[in-house]
Order: sequence, then structure tokens, then C-alpha cells
Amino acid sequence: MMYPMDIFEYMEKQEKEKESPLASRMRPESLDEVVGQEHIIGKDKMLYRAIRADKLGSVIFYGPPGTGKTTLAKVIAHTTKAEFTQINATSAGKKDMEVVTKAAKDTLSMYGRRTILFIDEIHRFNKGQQDYLLPFVEDGTVILIGATTENPYFEVNGALLSRSIIFELKPLSKDNIRHLILRAIEDDRKGLGAYGAVIDEEALDFLADVANGDARAALNAIELGVLTTEPSEDGRIHITLSVASECIQKRVVRYDKGGDGHYDTISAFIKSMRGSDPDAAVYYLARMLYAGEDIKFIARRIMICAAEDVGIADPMALVVAESAASAVERLGMPESRIVLSQAAVYVACAPKSNAAYMAVENALSMVEKTRTDAVPAHLQDSHYKGSAKLGRGIGYLYAHDYPHHFVRQQYLPDSLVGHRFYEPTEQGKEAEIKRWLEFLRSEEGNAETSGDA
Repeated sequence: MMYPMDIFEYMEKQEKEKESPLASRMRPESLDEVVGQEHIIGKDKMLYRAIRADKLGSVIFYGPPGTGKTTLAKVIAHTTKAEFTQINATSAGKKDMEVVTKAAKDTLSMYGRRTILFIDEIHRFNKGQQDYLLPFVEDGTVILIGATTENPYFEVNGALLSRSIIFELKPLSKDNIRHLILRAIEDDRKGLGAYGAVIDEEALDFLADVANGDARAALNAIELGVLTTEPSEDGRIHITLSVASECIQKRVVRYDKGGDGHYDTISAFIKSMRGSDPDAAVYYLARMLYAGEDIKFIARRIMICAAEDVGIADPMALVVAESAASAVERLGMPESRIVLSQAAVYVACAPKSNAAYMAVENALSMVEKTRTDAVPAHLQDSHYKGSAKLGRGIGYLYAHDYPHHFVRQQYLPDSLVGHRFYEPTEQGKEAEIKRWLEFLRSEEGNAETSGDA
């Protein structure tokens, strides 16, 4: 429920809006001012129609920073006839929610109006806090709008998800960012129009590109540039490429170590090594290094790929990967980038086989699904007291006493005799192993290595 502000609250609000960052001041107040996200708020889309008709149900906006999640919530606030309340999950507690839900109940019972509750960074709420909201969303006391940079399917209560529509916001296009920068420079009321700034085409293009779809990063950079650059002789502030590059010195990388950016990038890295594309592998490696990913984590993933995807086709791949893992612990950054690149390129270029990996997976599946038969008696331990009387180890043939250091005898339990878990491929070193095993299993091999020889 809204209460009238006194004169001091009004003046404080006006001053706060005046001093707020450019990215906040430039937030659109209507749907027609929103730039980008046409896939969900195009004029023929359901969300656009729902906001226009003031018939919005509970929704969750999910996407990278600076893509317009809070902006859409603010547009809804300006459009709806419902009460609009906002809290931030990083600072709000149960008491704050109790106040909001009580006011929402009162508004609904007294005036017949529902309350839209916007929760920024809703993934920060723990399970108990999210559970508290559930009955109020369920009975329509509040319409929930959640905003999150994290995958809501991992971070938001399933019951809340089932009562909400999830809209994924995409990074803004380069043209979108260019449009927003020019709007901010020219806007006399909310933007930087009073400063008389102009931006060179190459500076505009640079900022639009380097912001990587993050409107907030681009607007923060242009605000810094305008506020810290002295006017030229013509009385205007000129934002050149040099000024622009100083204002956003490091490209914004969409990479969250705990979220989708992390999982998507490491997934692409591994799949590039598996797919024998060293160029893609080092590109995704560079993205992770640039974003500050744990180098030991990267090294572990290279080791896993070497074992799982290269295997015995090139046994040196695991040696190289393990050596790299040891080296990065000793070296740290920035030198570790060289070691990791060497290991990633080696694994990417190596011949591939997952036969060894599949062998243990097949064996584990067999162990899980079948009874555990006894180890053949001749393979059992014969060193402890009384083992000979029990027949343990009797009849075992010592492989090194025979040609090729191999002798035919039963190794698998009775129920699995003849079963193949490891099927070598024709890739790299494994092709030699395949031919060797075929020889040992052949009649020729049988004649040369028979236990009866």
C-alpha cells in the first residue's frame, strides 16, 4: 500500500534520483523505450501484451548483468495499476517480507488491488525464504517478479518455478548498445545532454563492442568519460577512442564462476579438445583465464579429458596433462597460461579413443547388475597360512615363464568367461594394442603361449 511522502522524503527521493548513476537514470519508463530483447517483448509477444494489458502473472527474468531485468521490472511498475514493491534479496530478511506480505493482504482486502513484488537477485534467498513466499504467490496475494543472473532451475525453489513463467534475457546486440550510448549522450533530462558531449564513431563502435552486451558497463564507461574529460577549444567534450579505451580498460566477460558462464565455457573447452580443435580449445582456455578461473580446476579438466577422450590412443596425453597440473601449482599465473596451453593443445591434437573409459563403465555396469562370483581359485592369494590346503593359488601359471610373457588361463569369474569389456580402437597407439590382443587370442598365439607348452 502506498502512503503519501512528506516534503523531506520527497526532496530526498529527488536528490537520490539526480545523483544516481547514469545507467539507473536512463532506465526506460515505458515498453516503447526498451531497447533489445525483442524475442520476449516484441509487439507480438506474450510478455509485451501482458504488460500492456496489465494482466501479468508471476515471472522470473533470467540473464547476464546489464541485459534489462531490473529495467523491465521498472517498466511494469510504471505501467501497472497494482501496487508495486521492490526488495533486494542480498539485504532483505524475513521481517522485510512479513511487512510486504501484510501490506499486500491489506491492499487486497481493502482496495481489491493485488501487489507486484519485485525481488532483485532472487537466487540469494535461501530455501526457507523462498518457501515463505510460496503461499502468497499461490493465493494471488502477490504477483512475483524475480530477477536473477543464475540459472533459476538450479537456484530457485521448484514450487515457485512451477507458478512462474521464466523469460531468458539475452546479451544486447552491438547495435542495441550503440543506440543506448547515443541516447544517453543526447538526453537533456536524464542523460548527459547538458554537457554537450560528442562521441567519435570509432569510440562509439569500440564501446559498443567491448561492453559484450552489457548496457550497464557501456553507460558507466560513457558517464566516466564525459565527467572526467575537459572540453576542447570548441567548448564540447569529445569522447575519442583513447578516452573510451581508458574508461573501460578490460573487456566485460560474461563469465560467472558459479553459474552458466562457468559451466558453458568449461563444457565448450572440453568438447573442443575432444573434437580435436586446438584453436577452439585455446580460445575457451583464454576466456577462462581472462575471467580469473581457478587454474588448478582447468588443469584437472585437461587431465580428465586426456584419460576419458584420448586414453590409450596416446598414453602420453595423460602424462602431459598431469605434468601440467603439477606445474601450475608451482608456477601460478601468468606463467601457467603457457603450461595449460601446451597441455590443452596436446590433448586436442592427440588421436582419440574412449575405449579405456568405456571398459571401466561396462565393468561397473556388470558389477552393479550381476552377482559377484568367486575369484577363480588359481588366482586367489596363496601366501597366508592354510591357503594351500584350501586350494587357493593352486594351478596358477606365471606369465613371465612363457613366450611373449603371456599364458592362456582363466582370469574372469566362471560366469563371465569370454566377456569383453575393453574393445581397443584403430586410433594411435591403441591400434598396436588391438593387433597384439588379436594375436594373443588367435590360434597362432595359442600355439606359442599355451600353458601346456
